[in-house]
Amino acid sequence: MTMWTAISRFRLARPIMTGLVLLFAATFAGQAAEPSAAGLWQKTEDGKPVVWVLMLEHDGIFEGVFAKMFPEPGEEPNEFCTKCTDDRKNVPVLGMSFIRNMKRDGLTYEDGNVLDPRDGKIYKAKMSVSPDGQKLTLRGYWGISLLGKDDVWLRLPDTAIASLDPAIVAKFLPAQVPPAKPPAGPKKTGTSAR
Repeated sequence: MTMWTAISRFRLARPIMTGLVLLFAATFAGQAAEPSAAGLWQKTEDGKPVVWVLMLEHDGIFEGVFAKMFPEPGEEPNEFCTKCTDDRKNVPVLGMSFIRNMKRDGLTYEDGNVLDPRDGKIYKAKMSVSPDGQKLTLRGYWGISLLGKDDVWLRLPDTAIASLDPAIVAKFLPAQVPPAKPPAGPKKTGTSAR
């Protein structure tokens, strides 16, 4: 009788174990499919692009780089970070890493910092990606998160990378640099020896 009791209990437990296995599998699959902040993002103001930001991941740490600038008429297009006080002092803003040390936890990124090149100040920062992966919200703050400001950026298609300065692509996305074309050889004149 004891053997039949064990078999009956196993039959009752099997659907529960199967359900738990499926639940764990769905949970891990959902985490793996979460969108990442890595990619190209656009900040707009009054419906016009202001800047494109390239978000990169290095060993689980994310950084943001100014990838393309859209200066207003009369603004200096190649400005330098003259007010910066760290390793970015007098570095061109275009191509500069201004978001650093973001650590990912699902759709949120924390413990990072953001530099405002206009005044050289560095603020604490955190980010979040929308569940559909199309919006990135950056919050820079002083002290506590309540004392901060949000910027919302929209994801650009991967094809937009082709319109970046080739030096930016070569520096930050070397795998996407097209191979160099071989030099053109001398032209054949069409004359042949008889």
